[in-house]
Amino acid sequence: MSIPVTITSDFICPWCLIGERRLLKAIEELAESPSVDLRWQPFELNPSMPADGMNRKIYRSMKFGSWERSRMLDAQTVAAAQGDDVAFDYDAIEKTPNTFQAHRLMRFAERFGLANALGNALLSAYFEHGRDVGDSATLSDIAVEQGLDRDGVAAFLASDEESDEIRQIEQALQVSGVPNFNIDGEVISGAQPMQVFEEALRRAAERATRNTQMNGECAGGVCTVA
Repeated sequence: MSIPVTITSDFICPWCLIGERRLLKAIEELAESPSVDLRWQPFELNPSMPADGMNRKIYRSMKFGSWERSRMLDAQTVAAAQGDDVAFDYDAIEKTPNTFQAHRLMRFAERFGLANALGNALLSAYFEHGRDVGDSATLSDIAVEQGLDRDGVAAFLASDEESDEIRQIEQALQVSGVPNFNIDGEVISGAQPMQVFEEALRRAAERATRNTQMNGECAGGVCTVA
């Protein structure tokens, strides 16, 4: 018995990092709950971004009207993340990357049960260390740090595997912004306080317990009342 949780996010979304950290803390707090089956869905905030990305100062100044406005928005996320174990280092970020390759790599990592580790690492790499998560060599380094085989990662990134699948998922999404969290059918939009995640997880755990009690446990061709 496990609680299905789907994270829809992009690796250049600061609120996705904050929300993901809060969700993980909430999962840790509910130690007696059923296990959580965490899944990641791709979402590109800048699908038309050049493959090589853009200078962050230039891009953000264009997007928000000025660099001063961009820095003010960055400061807001830093303030909001106080107490969330997030160490934003915006000064280290030189480029706003295209994240399509990173989303593809998540699909590859999923094959080996390492998608959660990689998702965490990609968000941290960009926001806390200023690494270019649109660069294939950097992506390979991050993947290897999480236990993936370098040759396998390099071959995958050099191919077109999972590209169509990523585009199909994105086209089918009924999500207009990120982060978006689906906890056993209960949708939480945005980086809500940790308590919101805790309550949703607790409700999901209660539903899972009720379903088990109603349906009984079946194994080896025999069903017994829980």
